[in-house]
Amino acid sequence: MENRDPEKEILDAAPALQETEEVLSKETAPRSSTSSTTQDLEEQREEARRNNPNGESNANAGISVEQAEADFAHLQRELSNLSRVASRKKSTDGEKGGDVAESQDSAEAAEQFDLEAVLRGGLDAERASGIRPKHIGVYWNGLTVKGMGGSTNYVKTFPDAFVDFFDVISPIKGMLGLGKKGVEATLLDNFRGVCKPGEMVLVLGKPGSGCTTFLKAIANQRYGYTGVAGDVLYGPFTAEEFEQYRGEAVYNAEDDLHHPTLSVEQTLGFALDVKIPAKLPEGIERSRFKQGVITTMLKMFNIEHTRHTVVGGHFVRGVSGGERKRVSIAEMLITNACILSWDNSTRGLDASTALDFVKSLRVQTNLYKTTTFVSLYQASENIYNQFDKVLVIDEGKQVFFGPTTKARAYFEGLGFLPRPRQTTPDYVTGCTDEFERDYQEGRSPANAPHSPATLEAAYNESRFAKELEAEMAEYKTVLESETEKHEDFRVAVREQKHRGMSKKSVYSVGFHQQVWALMKRQFVLKMQDRLALALSWLRSIVIAVVLGTLYLNLGQTSASAFSKGGVMFIALLFNAFQAFSELAGTMLGRAIVNKHKAYAFHRPSALWIAQIFVDQAFAATQIMVFSIIVYFMTNLVRDAGAFFTFYLMILSGNIAMTLFFRIIGCVSPDFDYAVKFAVVTVTFFIVTSGYLIQYQSEKVWLRWIYYINVLGLSFSSMMENEFSRIDMTCTADSLIPSGPGYDDINHQVCTLPGSKPGTLQISGSDYITLGFSYRPDQLWRNWGITFALIVFFLIMNVVLGELVKFGMGGNTAKVFQKPNAERKRLNEELTNKRDNRRKARQEAESSELKLESKSILTWEDLCYDVPVPGGTRRLLNHVFGYVKPGELTALMGASGAGKTTLLDVLAARKNIGVIGGDILVDGIKPGKEFQRSTSYAEQLDMHDPTQTVREALRFSADLRQPYETPREEKYSYVEEIISLLEMETFADAIIGSAEAGLTVEQRKRVTIGVELAAKPQLLLFLDEPTSGLDSQSAFNIVRFLRKLAAAGQAILCTIHQPNAALFENFDRLLLLKSGGRCVYFGDIGKDATVLRDYLRRHGAEAKPTDNVAEYMLEAIGAGSAPRVGNRDWADIWEESPELANVKDTISQMKDSRMAVGAEVNTDLEKEYASPLLHQLKVVINRTNLGFWRSPNYLFTRLFNHVAIALLTGLTYLNLDNSRSSLQYKVFVMFQVTVLPALVISQVEVMYHIKRTIFFREQSSKMYSAVTFAASMVVAEMPYSILCAVCFFLPLYYMPGLQTESSRAGYQFFMVLICELFSVTLGQGLASLTPSLFISSQFDPFIMITFALFCGVTIPATQMPRGYSTWLYQLDPFTRLIGGMVTTALHEVPVVCAESELNSFVAPPGQTCGDYMQAFFNNGGPGYIVDNSTSNCQYCAYKVGDQFYQPLGLSFDNRWRDLGIFIAFVGSNILILFLGSRFLNFNRR
Repeated sequence: MENRDPEKEILDAAPALQETEEVLSKETAPRSSTSSTTQDLEEQREEARRNNPNGESNANAGISVEQAEADFAHLQRELSNLSRVASRKKSTDGEKGGDVAESQDSAEAAEQFDLEAVLRGGLDAERASGIRPKHIGVYWNGLTVKGMGGSTNYVKTFPDAFVDFFDVISPIKGMLGLGKKGVEATLLDNFRGVCKPGEMVLVLGKPGSGCTTFLKAIANQRYGYTGVAGDVLYGPFTAEEFEQYRGEAVYNAEDDLHHPTLSVEQTLGFALDVKIPAKLPEGIERSRFKQGVITTMLKMFNIEHTRHTVVGGHFVRGVSGGERKRVSIAEMLITNACILSWDNSTRGLDASTALDFVKSLRVQTNLYKTTTFVSLYQASENIYNQFDKVLVIDEGKQVFFGPTTKARAYFEGLGFLPRPRQTTPDYVTGCTDEFERDYQEGRSPANAPHSPATLEAAYNESRFAKELEAEMAEYKTVLESETEKHEDFRVAVREQKHRGMSKKSVYSVGFHQQVWALMKRQFVLKMQDRLALALSWLRSIVIAVVLGTLYLNLGQTSASAFSKGGVMFIALLFNAFQAFSELAGTMLGRAIVNKHKAYAFHRPSALWIAQIFVDQAFAATQIMVFSIIVYFMTNLVRDAGAFFTFYLMILSGNIAMTLFFRIIGCVSPDFDYAVKFAVVTVTFFIVTSGYLIQYQSEKVWLRWIYYINVLGLSFSSMMENEFSRIDMTCTADSLIPSGPGYDDINHQVCTLPGSKPGTLQISGSDYITLGFSYRPDQLWRNWGITFALIVFFLIMNVVLGELVKFGMGGNTAKVFQKPNAERKRLNEELTNKRDNRRKARQEAESSELKLESKSILTWEDLCYDVPVPGGTRRLLNHVFGYVKPGELTALMGASGAGKTTLLDVLAARKNIGVIGGDILVDGIKPGKEFQRSTSYAEQLDMHDPTQTVREALRFSADLRQPYETPREEKYSYVEEIISLLEMETFADAIIGSAEAGLTVEQRKRVTIGVELAAKPQLLLFLDEPTSGLDSQSAFNIVRFLRKLAAAGQAILCTIHQPNAALFENFDRLLLLKSGGRCVYFGDIGKDATVLRDYLRRHGAEAKPTDNVAEYMLEAIGAGSAPRVGNRDWADIWEESPELANVKDTISQMKDSRMAVGAEVNTDLEKEYASPLLHQLKVVINRTNLGFWRSPNYLFTRLFNHVAIALLTGLTYLNLDNSRSSLQYKVFVMFQVTVLPALVISQVEVMYHIKRTIFFREQSSKMYSAVTFAASMVVAEMPYSILCAVCFFLPLYYMPGLQTESSRAGYQFFMVLICELFSVTLGQGLASLTPSLFISSQFDPFIMITFALFCGVTIPATQMPRGYSTWLYQLDPFTRLIGGMVTTALHEVPVVCAESELNSFVAPPGQTCGDYMQAFFNNGGPGYIVDNSTSNCQYCAYKVGDQFYQPLGLSFDNRWRDLGIFIAFVGSNILILFLGSRFLNFNRR
């Protein structure tokens, strides 16, 4: 083929699969793969869209079934031609070639394209290659599913954590099957039906009726249910037999799970790498096949423009929600499965996109002959018409299964009354809701079905049940005769698999290919997470430089022997704990691993192996740079072999710890358990590694850990590697005796272990043999053990990854607050009120709501510009409008038209960008009380997860209603709101998180309730209050808003997918199109007559049966279909008399309300409704309660304190007064500096969670930043004191330190201050950083700096001057160590053990006492054991003070140090308050 001009090609109306054709057909032309070309194409495509907004080009065509089928035909011809060319080249058999050519047209006409038409490229190509189709239907009879029913769970508090921890009996009972059983509930009862290949079944039911359970059971995903009975046949296979075809039945969950930093193309590319069939049509290479499929997918779902955009997620900005949903759909199609289950896949899509999605499913089912099941909420009539059959579920009973065309008539025949303009799905679902269904005249619950059981009985007696039975019988008969089809299926599945795969395997590609595909993905993930990569390199290099400069040029002398050990230990530890982040990664990545396992993409074990290879490639380069800097700056042995051994040991430590943390991540059910495991094992590893306490001084029962301790083995190898190669010279400060008159080496000795009398040289090998019990000849033995441990860890990782299943179950049961008398009374009142209301079948009287709102909000010529790279972008473009009391205004438009932006701007929530135009309340600029007197229910349901629903509403009422209102009145208003929003059943339920807690719909109600409890004086804004809800809940919420408006509230509300019945509740509509331009603002009218009339006048006439809410979006071109008419609807509006009328109305309103606006009393203009003291009282109370109800957070912290203190206490149990014990006492004090490392990361997580909630509440002016910061500090206090006590007792008394109160009391005080310092440091850091990820990047750096410069690892006197003059003095731990060490050692007598004495001979004719007299008179430390002999035995210290004075510490400064340490805590708190007050990371 000749090369084409890409620009012309895009601008011409070309077939939608032209790109695929190019990819698959350019045999000769080299494919340009530079990114710039791709970008040019992208820009040209965008340009084409801008230049051609009428949608005449196919670049922007909608999803039409006919168009897609034509595209596939086109693709098929291309692939067939290719394949034919190839087979002719191969085959000299002319006859066969002719066959292929002849069959081309007939195949196209006769065969409907199936799955292979797109994934294999045409039936001809398949026949030539002998590829078989996979057509499998599903048959189910007597399907019954049971699960654990909810027993009422009460919320766990801090004391419960202790009970659970020490209760070993319950888990054992549980294992033996003797524990308390939950109630087993029947989730699905006796379902039957059949779905043939090429059919689509719509599953309808209220939330909680069993739709998800049915979809999971049909896709053969039975994990998490207690029992599944009945026959389910997949073709001829039973459910058990079908297990080996796991990848052929897949389930798409409601939530989209993807790696957020991969682009759309990379996400789909990975799926293809592990799913590409082994047998491809002849002449097509794998790479071209892969590109062709990706391009087809992107075109099919109209998301080509996102090819190179990252998918994104909660914390990473990427494609829009609707586009992400389509990526999930495409990924699931690549599985090439033949049975597909989709769970509420249109959540969060607007009406036009939702329809596009279902149409794509229809196309795919028709073409691929798949068997498709879909559950949807709020399905429109157009969507409903795409399906063949509908299944209606009511509380686990099958109440209808039959053709979609017959369902409505069936339910009408039972006696149910349809509402005007109610869609069939809404009507059918409504019939299963006892409070929503209406009966026709002459029918009532007495003579018509009125419960799940009666509805089921009615269906079983109907003709549809008999027809279904006949259809099922016929299907089973046909099954027996269709053996050829099933053989095709078996062969097709077998031929998909690559060489070397077992027949039983569910995977398509071999284990090595899975590992290779995962390695490629892992590499891309690492490279694309640039921030994390850059920060980890930066941290590594900075720490290396700090270490290198701190221990600069260590000599080969006795003075630097201890420092060399220190530098090697820190280098090893730092790199080993770089791997700690694996813990979080493993835990967070579980959901995606589970999804890919269900899709049969890869074994979980393949992922672990791939990760370790790729991660080590990155770690190895980083550790190499680190090693070069540290090794050569500190002047360790200059020997190539020694350097590479040093590097190998650090690398081995890093690999082993990475794997170790991954194992912990695999076996821990949640993060708190993982942290507990990690803290205990890591503490063991560190204290037994031979640096903090030498092997020979350890308790005998702890020594065995050394042999399975990677850090200990690597450290000993590093010491052996360094010291076996050097001899050291003794310096004057280690020489005894030294000073004037002592210059004969024959009568002096070096105090370093391994020294010999009469020589200044000390062998390095002797030093480590005597001082550490290390033997140089064991270096490679130790590394061998390390290597064996690495292999063992890897095997464990692989095995556990396959066996352990966490996070594969569904949403857990609700948790309630323990009842008390007051709440019991309130709940009874609510229930009675509800029952009375339902008996009377009447609306709640609106007189309950007393609203005094009279103000009018107007906006004129409103514009909003945000900064973007290279300039600004306009999101709102000259919008006019108003909201007045008593009216309900709908704000609509396609995804991305600026609806939420407009609400944010009007509600004064924006703090970036430039707002132009006027927003006025009663004709004047809103004052500072504006945010407080408007309520804004945002799209994201952000609540404190530890509150109950009632507490959340009361909290809002307490802080936002006028302070003067009596509390009883506020609380009784809250009860009214609970009643109006029908939240009686879960008023005392804990809100929880999206994974465990209230359902989406209940959370939405709480969001609205919290805003209503504030009794807004001006306005109520709501952003998509109905998205994610079923039609019934949506209808209830809109009906409730209607009631509020009738009571005098002014309401502006954005809405997605409204059906006609919902839409008619609104008085007025503001319609936006992309670019934030207004298309219509005005009345809707009864039956939308006013709106229909406006559209008709400008050439867009809606059919009487159309839902105007959907039609108007299509008409203005909001969906993927071209707009109606040849003029832009925004231009039409700008020139319309309606807009002139709106402007006129606004100026009249301003004139009439101006007088009232001017009279407002300025004293009432308070920013917050409550004074500071009241805010503090209410907020501190809530924060305390929140902590009390977070037992895991508190108990994990306490557990870590106790575990470390106990392990340290055991390690240094009952220290004596020997010389080595002095050093160990210093290390016991040094363990206190571990506290910040323990506490800080947990505190940061908690602070960031609470702060996101604060940002939402602050924007409604509930309480100030000062209140928030104070509540966080106060809430942590009691637990900090508890932790300090529990840490201090074992740590201090087990090693046997002094018990008198002047010492012990001071030491406890220091531990307590250190605990408070750690907590406030974590909070202060978190308040200065925008996200948890950023603040956690600072933690290791701060901890290492604090530990290095406090004078323990290297004394201040040996530090370079640049450090000792400022960093040493500024380090908070300097004060901690200075105070604690002097207090512990002051005036403690030292008695050397036999092995610690240094022996030398006094000069002839002198006793030791005479010879040493001058040395001791000059202030020399230590003592001689026996003064009267000439064979002297010298102990280096006489009293503890002699140990710490050379380090520059003094007992007299201990109270000064304590005061300075308290000042550090004060500075942290100051930083926290300033950060909270002046740094706003809530950018919007």
